[in-house]
Amino acid sequence: MDDKKEKEKKIETDNKENKKKSLIPIVIVSILIAILLIFSVIFSLININNENILNNVSIMGIDVSNMSIEEAKEAISEVINSKLEEDLTLKIDDYETSMNANQISAQFDIETAVSEAFNIGRDGNIITNNYGILSTWLFGRDIECSFNYSEEALDKKISDITAKLPGAVVQSSYYIEDEDLIIVKGTPGITIKNDELKLDILNKIQDINKKYEITTIPTEDVEPEEINLEQIRNEIYKEPQDAYIETNPTTVHTHVNGVDFAISMEEAQEIISEDKEEYVIPLKITVPEKTLADLGEEAFPDELATYSTRYDPTNRNRSNNLEISAEKINGTIVMPGETFSYNQVVGERTIAEGYKEAGAYAGGRVVQDVGGGICQTSSTLYNAVLLANLEIVDRSNHQFLTSYVPAGRDATVAWGAIDFQFKNTREYPIKIEASVENGVCTMSIYGIKEETEYEVVIQPVVLSYIPYSTIYEDDPTLEEGEEVVEQSGYTGCTSETYRIIKLNGEVISKTLLSKDTYDPMTRIIRRGTKTVETSASTTETDEEKKRW
Repeated sequence: MDDKKEKEKKIETDNKENKKKSLIPIVIVSILIAILLIFSVIFSLININNENILNNVSIMGIDVSNMSIEEAKEAISEVINSKLEEDLTLKIDDYETSMNANQISAQFDIETAVSEAFNIGRDGNIITNNYGILSTWLFGRDIECSFNYSEEALDKKISDITAKLPGAVVQSSYYIEDEDLIIVKGTPGITIKNDELKLDILNKIQDINKKYEITTIPTEDVEPEEINLEQIRNEIYKEPQDAYIETNPTTVHTHVNGVDFAISMEEAQEIISEDKEEYVIPLKITVPEKTLADLGEEAFPDELATYSTRYDPTNRNRSNNLEISAEKINGTIVMPGETFSYNQVVGERTIAEGYKEAGAYAGGRVVQDVGGGICQTSSTLYNAVLLANLEIVDRSNHQFLTSYVPAGRDATVAWGAIDFQFKNTREYPIKIEASVENGVCTMSIYGIKEETEYEVVIQPVVLSYIPYSTIYEDDPTLEEGEEVVEQSGYTGCTSETYRIIKLNGEVISKTLLSKDTYDPMTRIIRRGTKTVETSASTTETDEEKKRW
């Protein structure tokens, strides 16, 4: 009996001890929670009147602890603006170019990021605020700036680089000459891996705390697209139409020459199946009874715009090329809504067409190239088109600055790669008159003035200059110590060009036409490495000659 009581007493004692032990963790946790709450409240009270960003806060890795909103904005803006203006060098082999983030309208949302940093510990209830304050104090907080850019501008920049890339693939192209369709076969080459390059560029821009490293342009070998004869035929096919003018209101309808293949599609396919660089397909041209030329000045009575550039008439090869290209352009009529293509109107620049070798830019140097210099006619036409307030469809700047137009006012062309195109956005047809003589290249646009005509001002602005570098190339044909300047160096620049529209002297609009980068042209000096040996006998003979 006593044993039973002893056992019951022991069980009761053990239960009491277990209860005490189980209460210890609860008490400890409760004490810790109380301490944390007290600490949190104290910490909250300390920060309640803090008008600055909390300690241990950064934005994109930039410490903004204890800064006011304005101080944080200024600090972040300084770093980001410096990054946006920094030039990123893109390079492959000997080809090198540059760009900066401003050219693709890159922007960081500093305002939102700073606001988010300031609101840590302020934008919730007391519990979430205290949690935000404590976690930031203990572990820190880094906030990202949202980033956006113009994808169209980046695509255009990469497209320009692709077109100027040495060894780039050349796609097949065609043009009409007299009564023949000339199809020029494309050539294999390299092309840029666009997505890979875009991602690399964007990653480098967004890493604002790291200086740019030279970016290697990723490329791949590609074949030109197959010649699509059916598509070409559909693009050139036209039914003949007479030209005529309607009055009240005045409407000019140009003539349309009927155009079609003079042979069957099977015969045409057989022609392009041969392995040749150029194919000639005969065309059937049907001229209507009344052409636009038959309407005379009635269709083009007013000069809408004109622009001239100067060239050196003593450089006969270059002058010859300018004259041929201007002759091809002269008299071209562009209907409302129609797009003019320089390459299609002028055609391929070949020896057979009368072109000669003259200076042109290629691979970062001035080289002799067939048709060299004709970019002056495309650039002169570009300016006349701008002044006539027509829409630019496709235009690229040169790799280097030109001597005949200011920065931002040039339009380079390259057969099969770079074209200059514009659209006639006026009510009436326009006619281009082109002349090259006595050192002056002139392009004029004629048509019928509209009810409201605007004054057009083209305003290029140089944003920064890029200094050129000098390289030395050893030349064993020159004596040691002798130097010859192979190529003069020229500075490059970045620029923006605006088209300002005025009416009665008042500015109606100011539109950004382009953002351009012109690379500096490297100064190249050939340095002699040939050692001249002077023998004793030679010296003696020279002394004897001196005595004589």
